[in-house]
Amino acid sequence: MTSITLPAGRPGIRKGIGFDVSMPLFLVLAAVMCVLVILPLFWLGFYAFTDKTGAPTLAVFAKLFSDPTIRRAFLISLGMSGCVGVLSCVVATPLAWLVSRTDIRGRTVIRSLVTASFVTPPFLGAIAWQMLAAPNSGMVNVLYRWIFGLEHGEYMVNIFTFTGLVFATTCYSFPFVFTLVANALDRVPSDLEEASAILGGKPRTTLRRITIPMVMPAILAGALVSMVQALTLFGTPAILALPAGFHVITTKIWSFFQFPPRLDVAAASALPLLMIVVFLLWGKTWLLGRRGYTVLGGKSGVPRLAKLGKWVWLAWVYVIVVMSLTIFMPYFALLKTALTHTVSEPLTWETFTLHNFHFVLFEFSATRLAIWNTMLLGVVTATIVTGMAMVIAYLVARQSVMGSGLLGTLATAPIAIPGIVLGVGLFLSYANPTFGLYGTLWILLIAFMTLEMPAGYQQLSAAFNGVHPELEEASRILGATRLRSLWDITTPLLRTTIVAAWCFIFIGTIRELSATILLTTANTKLVSVIIYDLNESGDFGAISVLGILLLIVSFAVVLMANRVPLMGRIRPG
Repeated sequence: MTSITLPAGRPGIRKGIGFDVSMPLFLVLAAVMCVLVILPLFWLGFYAFTDKTGAPTLAVFAKLFSDPTIRRAFLISLGMSGCVGVLSCVVATPLAWLVSRTDIRGRTVIRSLVTASFVTPPFLGAIAWQMLAAPNSGMVNVLYRWIFGLEHGEYMVNIFTFTGLVFATTCYSFPFVFTLVANALDRVPSDLEEASAILGGKPRTTLRRITIPMVMPAILAGALVSMVQALTLFGTPAILALPAGFHVITTKIWSFFQFPPRLDVAAASALPLLMIVVFLLWGKTWLLGRRGYTVLGGKSGVPRLAKLGKWVWLAWVYVIVVMSLTIFMPYFALLKTALTHTVSEPLTWETFTLHNFHFVLFEFSATRLAIWNTMLLGVVTATIVTGMAMVIAYLVARQSVMGSGLLGTLATAPIAIPGIVLGVGLFLSYANPTFGLYGTLWILLIAFMTLEMPAGYQQLSAAFNGVHPELEEASRILGATRLRSLWDITTPLLRTTIVAAWCFIFIGTIRELSATILLTTANTKLVSVIIYDLNESGDFGAISVLGILLLIVSFAVVLMANRVPLMGRIRPG
């Protein structure tokens, strides 16, 4: 065997120069993740399973299950989430098929519009539909009465019903199904579809017998994700269900924090919700883990596009109806209300005003503080979580420390914790005199870091798994530490994913309401909470302005992410 002797006097051609910080980083990150994830869950369990003296008891659960109002809230939540899951599949699956498997024009535009629906905060969409479909002042009902000359009490639609709640929630849950189904359709090999066509199968037969069965796991998984989103929402039910006179479980948990607070019942109510969400997410993972087909013989052909022919007009009608209900009409309602004095008056030169913008930006001091708090927490949360997620994903992907998989588990675990459940756990953990974080931005930062960690970790973990470690190994041979190799070699290659993760976390932070509503005070209000408070007072003009500002910031961040070069490059020489 030939030996290779490295020349003397060549510094850096040695392995292991410098102190390897992998183990210290692992220990620090493991401690931080335990504080973020395990501590709130511990206090939830402590309050739920002990009495005021700290002795173990099940009395709280006995009280919980004997309360008919709590049982009713659970049943309504389950029914609502099930309806949202089914309706999201009904809406999203044909739309995904149109953009993935037909020759309809403007497929990229349609995908972008669905993204806009995804970016829209659900509570803001609910308020917009309140402006459109409230029985008395809703724009649709005002127009309906004007066209048919009806009395004031007549209306065509009423958003303050169980059906209205399901509809408004579906408008901002179906993008989850659309994304999963569209990606599945993009990956379906065309070989079987072409074989069906060769054997005389009609397009409808091929769709029913070949394509749909192959993407059925993605459809069912999307339904479960939509159910989870509906089950854990606070803003939309609080805006639409409470005026209608009924609770869902998230609003019921929130009511336990009203005076006098019932923290033990809130904790006990949060645990069943947590278990239901864990079960649904496990079902989603199981479904996506099943493969209904296996590709043999290498890469499959280009997906077969169905020709719509004379049915293209019907496809466009469907697309326009879906986009109008989810994007065009709600955005028009926000813009129109921002530029007029009341919701019901039409937008004309006589009614046009900029008073709402002036009030929000210059007169209402609470909004300026809320905007500052929101932007500050968004930037800080996105930066910290992206940095932590990058290091965790690196340690897990390269298995540089024994037990690094534990970090991946801890980083993924918060995806199963609903925002309202985490809010209860954090309140119980940090509102006590020992920490005294309630009423500060620190408790909100902890909440956002916990909620957004799974999103950052999953994106960066997938990116690290797609980068071969040979360049890092070469850097290590030349004397660099793992941290230096990560910074100088891997990070430039992943800058697109890193920026995308940062933007995704930022948007998720500034639109969060479920946990925030339990953790804010007068000095720590965020834009989402201000919007909710203004909705309580009926100031829809100010709400519209704040909502428009929130959307502008969100779309600006998405645009910034899309302008980042697609892939970092290491240049030769």
